[in-house]
Amino acid sequence: MSVPVGIRASAERLVVAATMGPTIHDVHAWRLKVVPGLIEVHADRGRFRPTDDPGGRGLHLGSGAVLVNVRLAAAQLGHAPVVRLLPDVERPTLLATVRLVGRQRVTREERLLYAATLRPFAPPVAGRRPSAAAVNELGEAARLEGARLHVLPAGPGDGVRRALLATRGDSPAEWLRAGQALQRVILAGTVRSVSTSFAYGRHGLPHVGDPMEPGEVPQVSLTFAGTAPARLFEAPVGGQDEGEGNRQRIG
Repeated sequence: MSVPVGIRASAERLVVAATMGPTIHDVHAWRLKVVPGLIEVHADRGRFRPTDDPGGRGLHLGSGAVLVNVRLAAAQLGHAPVVRLLPDVERPTLLATVRLVGRQRVTREERLLYAATLRPFAPPVAGRRPSAAAVNELGEAARLEGARLHVLPAGPGDGVRRALLATRGDSPAEWLRAGQALQRVILAGTVRSVSTSFAYGRHGLPHVGDPMEPGEVPQVSLTFAGTAPARLFEAPVGGQDEGEGNRQRIG
C-alpha cells in the first residue's frame, strides 16, 4: 500500500520529535518505526534490562510516555492521532500504533505541552510549594489520560506536594495508560512552573493512609516542587533547533 507523501513526511518528523520523556533507568527501551500509514512503538529487547524490570512495567510506562510526545507532535502538524494499545497479540513487542487521521487545529494547551517536551529541566526552588490550583490542574491532566492522581496531605513545613498516580487495573495496557498520564502530568507541571520527580510504585513516599479506591492500583509516586517561572517557546517539529531568539514565546 502506498502512503501519501504528506502523511509519510509528517510521520517521519514525528519520529524525530518524539525522543524525549521518562524511560526506565534513562534507557530508551522502545523504538519507533514508520510503516505505511502508521507509527509503531516497539519494545526494544536489545536495550531492555529484564533484571531491572522483570515484569516490563517500566518499559510500558516509558513507552506510554513517548506516545504522548508523538501525539503532541502530530497536533503541531495539524493531524489528529488515533492510538491503539497492544493492537496485535501475535506481535508482543508491538506496544502501540499511532495513525494520523484527518486534520485538526492545534490548541494552545497542546502548543504549550509540546514546547515543554523540549524545555531543559528546571530545578526546584527551595520553599516554593506548588499552589493547590496548579496541583488540581495536574490531577486533571492525569484524568484526561485515564488515570487518577491522589494528592497526599502536606506535612508541617513541607515545601513539596506528593501524590500517587493510579489506574483501574495492573495490566500492560494499564501500564501504558499510566505512562501517558505520567508524561502529561510532567509536561503540564513544566507549563505551570512545577518540577516533577517520580518513582515507580510507592517508593519514597512517607507512610500515609491508603488513598486508593477499590480496584485502583498505584503505578507511580510523584513529588511536586515549585520552580522559577517557565519560559516556553514555540518549538519546531522535526528536530531542527532555531534558537530561542528566532522562536515566539508562548508561555
